[in-house]
Amino acid sequence: MTTHTRLQDHVAIVTGAGSGIGRAAALAFAREGAVVVLAGRRAPELQAVAAEIAAAGGRAEALPTDVTDDAAVAALVEETVHRHGRLDVAFNNAGVTAYAPIEQLTPDDFDRVMATNVRGVWSLLRHEVAAMRRLGRGGAIVNTSSIAATGGTAGLTVYAASKGALDAMIRPLALEVGPQGIRVNNVSPGVIRTPMTAGVPEEFLAPIAAHAALGRVGEPEDIGDVAVWLCTPAARFVTGQSVVVDGGFNIAGQRG
Repeated sequence: MTTHTRLQDHVAIVTGAGSGIGRAAALAFAREGAVVVLAGRRAPELQAVAAEIAAAGGRAEALPTDVTDDAAVAALVEETVHRHGRLDVAFNNAGVTAYAPIEQLTPDDFDRVMATNVRGVWSLLRHEVAAMRRLGRGGAIVNTSSIAATGGTAGLTVYAASKGALDAMIRPLALEVGPQGIRVNNVSPGVIRTPMTAGVPEEFLAPIAAHAALGRVGEPEDIGDVAVWLCTPAARFVTGQSVVVDGGFNIAGQRG
């Protein structure tokens, strides 16, 4: 399965790894030679991805985890280090959305999105950074943000706020951990064909594709490959950045 060896024998945690961008990234990490620890809430999906990677000659294992549970996140990182003796890379990709006019959203909607997209990522970062510092090898961490953090799409008040928080979060963290050789970045997707967008009718996606410089919406691999690149030595001087990957949709300001 390995087509490159930029992450040979590195250990990578990928959350939200059972489908979409997380699955694509997990496959890409494995192709780079990494041992991939697959995390998420749905064990059957994680096990299917682990089997897919193993069948292609890669190395992966599933550790089901609810990222909204700090104790579960701590156990994920601890178990990864216990099994493999290291943690080099993390892709904190698990996320949820809420799409509706603000008066139709509820406090429960707000809390659900923030619990996963903000507190869950903060919890992952806290435990991943602690492990990387303790191990003393440096490391690279990428979170999934969104172009919604800097653009504007009606109906995404909560989701956009959660991703804006991630963009703000990594800047002070990059300063905190840079002296230990740990890099922290975000990848900010445009509209991507994932389970999260599976219910969007094609007639709504077509205008989005037409507005993008590259004339299409994204595929999970478009994001997964950039997340992996940010964790390789090729991106060794990149930290504290939110890298937009949207096919040129946002060049003249987001429409939607």
